[in-house]
Amino acid sequence: MTKKDLVAAIAEKAGLSKKDSEAALNAFIATVEETLKAGEAVQLTGFGTFEVRERAERQALNPRTKEPITVAATKVPAFKAGKGLKDIIA
Repeated sequence: MTKKDLVAAIAEKAGLSKKDSEAALNAFIATVEETLKAGEAVQLTGFGTFEVRERAERQALNPRTKEPITVAATKVPAFKAGKGLKDIIA
């Protein structure tokens, strides 16, 4: 499903115009991005949690040269599905 398809589905289910649905979806995405950037989690009960996870520095091998390299520590966005979502899919 693309963003265009998602906007159309939201518009149909909520009885909104596609323009209003796209504005709502964009606002949701922007809010999640800003919250994660601030280091906080977004928890939607029954659906899941968007959070920032930290990956530690680690050693890896360059596949071409087989030389060891150091991969720097980084922060990555993550989504953990909630029980309600897991139950629907299972």
